[in-house]
Amino acid sequence: MKIAIMQPTYLPWMGYFDLMVQSDVFVFLDDVQFVKKSWQCRNRIKASTGELLLSVPILTSGRQFQEISEVEIDARQPWASKHFRSIEFSYAKAPFASRYLPALHDLYLQPWTKLSELNSAVIDFLRRPLGIETPLRFASSFQCRKERNEHVIDLCRVLNADTLYDAGGAQEVIDAALFEKEGIRTVFQSYEHPVYRQLHGPFLSHLSTVDLLLNEGPRSLDIIRQGAAKIT
Repeated sequence: MKIAIMQPTYLPWMGYFDLMVQSDVFVFLDDVQFVKKSWQCRNRIKASTGELLLSVPILTSGRQFQEISEVEIDARQPWASKHFRSIEFSYAKAPFASRYLPALHDLYLQPWTKLSELNSAVIDFLRRPLGIETPLRFASSFQCRKERNEHVIDLCRVLNADTLYDAGGAQEVIDAALFEKEGIRTVFQSYEHPVYRQLHGPFLSHLSTVDLLLNEGPRSLDIIRQGAAKIT
């Protein structure tokens, strides 16, 4: 039983979905401290002028130590309409724009208040046309210890997972020996970004998966799979 545990990020890149597709259960790590100016509230698309950063405005005043599940979006700013217009203008000529943009527009029309709810909905929107059916869970729905390694170990235990598939950068914080002692194997992602067709000049990597989906449509999952070795 393989598990992947990641913060719910905004418009995540394709490596995020490799973690999901190669796992039996995917957990949104929404009960850890929110990090400002991180991928939790922003990501990149490709506009006619090059890379464009889309950031969701959040309320932070007096909320220094809030967890991801507690983060509220600043509804005073018209961010949703701006984000969708940026995506629509940037990908108007993409091969699969007419197939996916209407549903994305409906998603942005919803009155989002919590960042984690927005992010999980965006991720679900992206994974469905990719054909990823991995069950999704929220860490905040379980009672786990708060220390980083113990927290992840508890999630593995409650979900009966014996293998943790984690992002490559997690090697700096995951105590693999402790996990081994608990009977949990750790596998860290090593992802080589595939090249696919894009609009607007030379290829840019590590963009939101929106870029991949609108350009490659049904081929997107096969392209994602090209980037990482299959784990067993």
